[in-house]
Amino acid sequence: MRRRVPRSRVTHDRWLVSYADFITLLFGLFVVLFAFAKADQKKQMQVTASIDAAFRSFGIFPNTKPQPSSRSVSASDIDTAAPPRSIVMGEEILSPEKVKEDLDRIQGELEHTLSNQVATGNVTIHMGRDGLVISLREAGFFTSGSATPSPATLTTLRQIATSLGQSPYDLRIEGHTDNIPIHTGEFDSNWELSTARATRIARLFLDLKALPPERISAAGFAEFHPVATNDTDEGRAENRRVDLVVLPRTSINLSAPRVTHAEGAWRKVTDEN
Repeated sequence: MRRRVPRSRVTHDRWLVSYADFITLLFGLFVVLFAFAKADQKKQMQVTASIDAAFRSFGIFPNTKPQPSSRSVSASDIDTAAPPRSIVMGEEILSPEKVKEDLDRIQGELEHTLSNQVATGNVTIHMGRDGLVISLREAGFFTSGSATPSPATLTTLRQIATSLGQSPYDLRIEGHTDNIPIHTGEFDSNWELSTARATRIARLFLDLKALPPERISAAGFAEFHPVATNDTDEGRAENRRVDLVVLPRTSINLSAPRVTHAEGAWRKVTDEN
């Protein structure tokens, strides 16, 4: 007998293979798009938190609170949110507590380096509401009515400039006087004298190239920011001074490196400590 040759069956379901591949690829595409959407939401939360923290640090809209979202907030969203009142130094984000730690360290180093001047009272170092304050008494650095530092003090000023140049913070140099009016051929009032003293110190620091110019500012306050009474000789001597204020600073870095002082955030930390 002749064996029957089986006939090959023609199937019409081969399109299912291509369809399954297409569905698999389409599913992978939507998974990737969903992952990108979740990442964008986290970035938006970070930007929102940073802007809100900046407004709070400046005292603008102090009662502003983030608007509640319609979706639930996951633990990962909370972990990746920007820390409140963060301080941005270039690419590094510093908390006010970290800045306080840095300034405490600078204070300790200066008190050790300037121990002789601190012991005589010509230099005092303390933590103020705006930052670390290094106060130079007139009696130790200037002659009466002069804005030029005494040559014997240049070593001390060089040590201060070198120490501050190793930190990333700004420096505001403030000139102060007592309330006794001055009128000389060089200065018509205490405004001119206080401003000239601050400017001379700033110029000296610039000449030493210890700090970049963009980190230094100078201001004169005459007799209007006393630290002691002007009714006694001792009080007036304390008021005649130049203050070097080491300032923390913050930045809202969305597209341009705009830098301003974070006084509100810093004052909260110093008040708590």
